[in-house]
Amino acid sequence: MTPALRLEEMSVPEKLQLMEALWQDLSRREDSVESPAWHGEVLAERERLIAAGKAQFIDWEQAKAEIRRECLED
Repeated sequence: MTPALRLEEMSVPEKLQLMEALWQDLSRREDSVESPAWHGEVLAERERLIAAGKAQFIDWEQAKAEIRRECLED
């Protein structure tokens, strides 16, 4: 089913509001949304790196700055 949304006509705040509404709706039914297998694989690998002392952590503010910088480069 494809909803009749005219995304190209929506403003960014409207799109964000719609995304939030969708996320809230999906969150109420978390048992009906299955995580893909690769999520578990990524988590297992991260746990392995932590246990081996090879994981690197950065401050949340630094992480956000890096994400923003990467988004601007794309």
